[in-house]
Amino acid sequence: MSQFFALRPTLAIFVHSCFLGNMDCKIERLRNKRIGLALSGGGARGFAHVGVLRAMEELGIYPDVIAGVSAGSIAAVLYASGMKPAAIAKEFNKATMSDFAEMAIPQNGFFKLTKLKEFLKKHIPYAQLQELPIETIVCATDFDNCCPVAFSSGQIGDCVVASCSVPVVFKPVKIDGVTYVDGGLLRNLPAWAIRDKCDVLVGVNVSPLPGKKYKNSLLDIAARAYDITWRSNANDDVELCDIVIQLRGIGMMNMFDIKRQKVLIQSGYDEAMDVFKKYGERITNSK
Repeated sequence: MSQFFALRPTLAIFVHSCFLGNMDCKIERLRNKRIGLALSGGGARGFAHVGVLRAMEELGIYPDVIAGVSAGSIAAVLYASGMKPAAIAKEFNKATMSDFAEMAIPQNGFFKLTKLKEFLKKHIPYAQLQELPIETIVCATDFDNCCPVAFSSGQIGDCVVASCSVPVVFKPVKIDGVTYVDGGLLRNLPAWAIRDKCDVLVGVNVSPLPGKKYKNSLLDIAARAYDITWRSNANDDVELCDIVIQLRGIGMMNMFDIKRQKVLIQSGYDEAMDVFKKYGERITNSK
């Protein structure tokens, strides 16, 4: 497997037919092939997912099934509900951390994500995951039984908040008596949840190796610890993907800093375009 992707016969035929002779052509959607999209967690760096979605739409690539972890689950449910990437970016444009999280009694977490649930309810005209127009899987960690979980049904807000509940930072979520925390704790790239549901799987990893510099503060140390965990446990899922978009240039950006969304969105867009272009060139040049 190369740095970005593993070559599979069906995908090779598809990309070759799209890029041969004209690297700027629109990619036609695979006929009779299901496209899967796995979006990793990464805190505020998840804004890069919006840029990737924008690039995919411009190239004519539309997922049939989407899986998301943490920040990736937010992008997944919003997009699956029918929101365009530009609309998602607009809604987050003036947002601050306080629009999604609020202080809580620090018993099992410093913040609670009640406002995030309200935000999703306001912008998504569906209550249940199984109602979304695009099949969507939200992944979390079953904290009681120490295993990854893929929600394919249930209340959208509850499932997403569970997927986003970084231990200690945010309060865990109880669903049907089971305690759930951030899906990235065990499997930060949810390729495992949809590999058998698609023919071509695109993975987007917004949690690259963390940058070398960090502040000697509680928040920065926690963020770096989670970054290391998220990056290391994504390796197996990277191998499951046909194309992997690695956002390596955003490792220095803090996972709690949502003020740099424009830079992150552009980074996601540029990297996605570059990966698909390189993939097409590689296939074309090999013929």
